[in-house]
Amino acid sequence: MQVHHKTLEEESPHVTDEARMLLPGVQTVLGFQFVAVFNQRFQELSAGEQLIHLAAFLLIALAMGLMMTPAAYHRQVERGRVTRYFVDLSSVLLTLVLLPLVARFGLDAYRVARLILFDKEVAMLVAGGFSMTLLGLWYGLPILSGQRPRIFRRQH
Repeated sequence: MQVHHKTLEEESPHVTDEARMLLPGVQTVLGFQFVAVFNQRFQELSAGEQLIHLAAFLLIALAMGLMMTPAAYHRQVERGRVTRYFVDLSSVLLTLVLLPLVARFGLDAYRVARLILFDKEVAMLVAGGFSMTLLGLWYGLPILSGQRPRIFRRQH
C-alpha cells in the first residue's frame, strides 16, 4: 500500500473538516434531547428514566464540547500557525469524542428498547450489544487494521 505523508498544513484542514462534519449531527441530537424535556410526555417518565435522559443530554453536550475544543484552542493559542501539537491534540479529542457518543447512544438504545419491549433486562442487553457494536466499529476496526492507531504512537 502506497502511503502519502502529509505536511502539517495539509493535515490540519482534515482534522478541522472531520470535526465540522460531526458537529451538525451532534448539535441536532443535543437539540432533540433538550426539547424532549419540555414535551408533555416527559413528565410520564419515571424519575430514573428522567435521570437517564439527563445523563444522555450531558454526554451529548460533552461530545459537542470535545469537538469544539480544537477550534477554541487554535483561535486562542495558535492563531495564524499550525503545529504538530495542535494536529495531535485535535486527533486525540476527536477520537475521545466517540466515548461519550457510545455511552449516550447506549442510554438511548436502552430507553427505546425499554419502551418497546417492556423488559429491563432485554433492554439492557440490546443497549449493551449496540454499544459494543459501536465500540467495535469506532475503536476495534482501526485496531484490527493491523496498525497501531496513530494517537497511541510516540511522535519523534
